[in-house]
Amino acid sequence: MASDNPTVSIREGEELNIEAVDALIKQNRPDIQSAPQMAQYSSGASNLTYAIDYPEQRFVLRRPPFGYIPKGGHDMYREYRIQTALHPVYPYVAKTLFYTEDESQIGAEFYVMERAEGHLIHKNIPAEWEWGSEQARRLNETFVRRLVDLHNVDFKAAGLADFGKPNGYVQRQILGWNKRWAKAWTEDVEKFEDICQWLEDNRPDTEQGVGLLHGDFRIDNCILDQNDPTQINAILDWEISALGDPLMDLGNTLAYWIQADDPDFMKMVVRQPSMESGMMTRQEFLDFYAAERKINTDGFQFYYVYGIWRLAVIIQQIYYRFYHGQTDNPKFKAYGMMTNALGQLARFKIKTGKL
Repeated sequence: MASDNPTVSIREGEELNIEAVDALIKQNRPDIQSAPQMAQYSSGASNLTYAIDYPEQRFVLRRPPFGYIPKGGHDMYREYRIQTALHPVYPYVAKTLFYTEDESQIGAEFYVMERAEGHLIHKNIPAEWEWGSEQARRLNETFVRRLVDLHNVDFKAAGLADFGKPNGYVQRQILGWNKRWAKAWTEDVEKFEDICQWLEDNRPDTEQGVGLLHGDFRIDNCILDQNDPTQINAILDWEISALGDPLMDLGNTLAYWIQADDPDFMKMVVRQPSMESGMMTRQEFLDFYAAERKINTDGFQFYYVYGIWRLAVIIQQIYYRFYHGQTDNPKFKAYGMMTNALGQLARFKIKTGKL
């Protein structure tokens, strides 16, 4: 179906040593004896993702991008560790196989996990599903509940008490993303110094508890069940997961949540089918989440603006690599425009005070 996660021939300059990968997989899975087929997933703009398919089992390999790597970014072990620890208590992650820091194998650290089977969709719900608003709403509710479930995980019992430093998380995030912005800024993008200052000046005095944060929680990072796509089999892309205030994660999620009545400049960054009939508005999403977790979300505007700004910085970091010739992937050419659009959106939300 059109909703499958498509693969492409491996892009020039992003080839891997398939013999080395094959040998390591067979060390960990001696039951596999056949030869692998290898391709690259076309989706994703940060870490690189490859399909390693055997008749016995299909796997996914994740590695950092080629070229410049920001300090502390693209930590493959971090992704591997949280998925390995979460799988027994939060079954909406793929089962991991192994991780290696031995860069002599393919030129970088990487890990391999079993492929989570199902649908991966992007901006639209596939027309052939013939969904109405009721099915879209069920998917939306499932999506929010999986975020709630993650934030309610007993991370200490899962062995993740040392996964991060939750105390002072909000302050570190604001200062950290502002610092990354300064390093990734390019002359063809506005500086947005006013947004950096607003976030520093408006940090909340207290944090709303500690939970496991995904950092990139979107429908297009979910594998939907093959038989009932209103249900989620697995959540992908744990690259920037952390311990911290769950409202920061919710702010990140709602920064991606574009609704049907948003102005056109907001729709430039739509990544998931959040504009479909039956999907919640951001306010409905926030209210549903708050009711499920039984928490107060007063003052949430700060977290939402933070989410928009963080997304702008992530996109700008990718654009920085393209701008300086460290990658020639043509889809990154427009990322500077996307950064400007997100910065303007953050300003708009600060001014109006609305979701």
